[in-house]
Amino acid sequence: MQPRNMSMSGVVDLAAVKQAQEAKTKAEQARAEAARHGGTGAVSPADLVIDVDEAGFESDVLQRSTEVPVVIDFWAEWCEPCKQLSPVLERLAVEYNGRFLLARIDVDANQTLMQQFGVQGIPAVFAVVAGQALPLFQGAAGEAQIRQTLDQLVQVGEERFGLTGLVVDPEAEPGAERPAAPERPAGPHDAALEAAVRALDAGDLGGAVQAYKNVLAEEPGNTEAKLGLSQAELLQRVQDADPQRVRQDAADKPGDARAQIAAADLDLVGGHVEDAFGRLIDTVRVTAGDDRDAVRLRLLELFEVVGADDPRVTAARRALARALF
Repeated sequence: MQPRNMSMSGVVDLAAVKQAQEAKTKAEQARAEAARHGGTGAVSPADLVIDVDEAGFESDVLQRSTEVPVVIDFWAEWCEPCKQLSPVLERLAVEYNGRFLLARIDVDANQTLMQQFGVQGIPAVFAVVAGQALPLFQGAAGEAQIRQTLDQLVQVGEERFGLTGLVVDPEAEPGAERPAAPERPAGPHDAALEAAVRALDAGDLGGAVQAYKNVLAEEPGNTEAKLGLSQAELLQRVQDADPQRVRQDAADKPGDARAQIAAADLDLVGGHVEDAFGRLIDTVRVTAGDDRDAVRLRLLELFEVVGADDPRVTAARRALARALF
């Protein structure tokens, strides 16, 4: 199965975003409660590093990313930098004690996954959090940089998604079957939201847009539908675009609002969040009237796609304020 919303790599999230402190508190409480009850569902340290293939991607990565951030290490036997990076990631997976799960993917045996993630070279490290993929870094990064990136990933998992992580028991048998997670009660709009996701997976962007609108017509405050609609509309805008022509047009017309807006959409879809924001903020500075307002409104729409509490959005809002006033 194709990773959901892979075309939105670098943009988090389609799950309902919880209040940061509340989610973090719940995550800590859940881990403590599991530990008090003898580590029910605990895994062994050996289970914190797994090898994943295309057949097991949905269960081993997508599904498990709803309880713990999954870090993906794309590697190959012939890759010398991989032989330096992979042991560091494996050691840190054990050291972080269940705060993230490391999934190793051999690119030679899993070309489809490599293509779906847009991997251009290895080693390449991605993460999947609550079903959403985002790039972390490429190449044999230093341990200090890796730790900083993992700390940020764990924080996002806890504060934005309430992910509890895995309870680790050194005495647990490696590979022991974990008990199934309790099912979440179905919400009144789950069927419509699932229909929207199916439409996205099938490439039916118009159907996804309409499905999200149907939910919002009945529940205007539905966070997942708002975010899903913003993402689906963005993908719909770039669906038939010629990237080379759009980028050339933007390069030739640095002060043209329409050209820069189109290029910013492509930037965001490609995961280049700061580039998209910076492009539009620069355009705000050199435009006026209706053009300036159109650029500002598109920037606000892209803020919604990324999420209001994303630090990149916070920084861009400040930069926009300076550009406007």
